[in-house]
Amino acid sequence: MPQSSLSASIKKFLEEIATDAVEERVVEYVVREVRNGRKLTDALHDPYVRNRLSDEKLAHVLENPEVIGAIEAEIASAFNTKEFGFSDQ
Repeated sequence: MPQSSLSASIKKFLEEIATDAVEERVVEYVVREVRNGRKLTDALHDPYVRNRLSDEKLAHVLENPEVIGAIEAEIASAFNTKEFGFSDQ
């Protein structure tokens, strides 16, 4: 493997590891915020999230089982408290 190809491969590998770590921290943040009672959309629009992930990476975060579990808990809570966001008309 030529030197430039090797260094490019190493660089790509290290960038992927760094991106995975950032995604993991964002997942933890989003899950914590939702479990603390914030709406998912509000947490996703926080500068902390938006400044760290592209839309593509954010979509990947939304597929994370922990985030899905937090969303399911938010939905269950809405049903239990009847806070659906609809008017009472």
